Amino acid sequence: MSVVGRSAPDQRASGPASERARADLEVDAASLPGRLIIVEGIDGSGKSTQIDLLYKWLVGQGYLTIYTEWNSAPIVRATTRRGKRRQLLTPMSFSLIHAADFANRVYSAVLPAMRAGAVVLADRYSYTAFARDAARGVPRQWLRRLYSFAVTPTLAFYFDVPLQEAMRRISSARAGIKYYEAGMDLGLSDDVIESFRIFQGRIIDEYGRLAEEFGLTRIDATDTLVRQQQQIRALVAPHLEGVRRVEGGDVQEALRAADLSGRYVQLPALRSEQRA
Repeated sequence: MSVVGRSAPDQRASGPASERARADLEVDAASLPGRLIIVEGIDGSGKSTQIDLLYKWLVGQGYLTIYTEWNSAPIVRATTRRGKRRQLLTPMSFSLIHAADFANRVYSAVLPAMRAGAVVLADRYSYTAFARDAARGVPRQWLRRLYSFAVTPTLAFYFDVPLQEAMRRISSARAGIKYYEAGMDLGLSDDVIESFRIFQGRIIDEYGRLAEEFGLTRIDATDTLVRQQQQIRALVAPHLEGVRRVEGGDVQEALRAADLSGRYVQLPALRSEQRA
């Protein structure tokens, strides 16, 4: 089955009800008519700009395209915001909250859209949790089991950017760096900039592991915006055969016909990569 990870058989419940639930979880992405394309990278890598450009290109080509992003479930986002504001989140609680958000995202956005034959573009996927949570000390194998329901992407791009360049981009675009984004909860340094540098360096190291383990496609995020997008489109194009196209360009009508509606079908604006 095409999933990101898998729990050991003896760790699962048994019985008719659990068998039905497990059958719904164990989705073979290759059997679905849609495609799932994701982007990953540290803050300041430029991935959100590139996925926005890809979205607009796909829509312009007439493909039914859905966009979804990390930490997007309203209830989970509100909980995370309160926890961050009061600085109550531990590495494990952070991990579990984001896993709940991700599960909501998969079942409310990714799978329905793929079953309807759409191209799903995801700004961050389970690899974000694998990288960030492991950088906070959460066991890697525990994370693989936690996200074992995640459908394997058709393509997974990793925007590889040197830490100093990412820090330069962030400092020029923001007024400051947030507490959890800088990993201040880990006690790495009393200086927010130094803590950010250490924490993001750990995340880069984890992404290096993930690129090897899961075969993420590396994109040189220091290349020009145009060349990056050209490379991405060239890699995406061969996977579009058989994907649903919108007759006459009426995307909203096609979404309604496929019973796809809600927050995750909005046109993505260019986003500053500020989610921690």
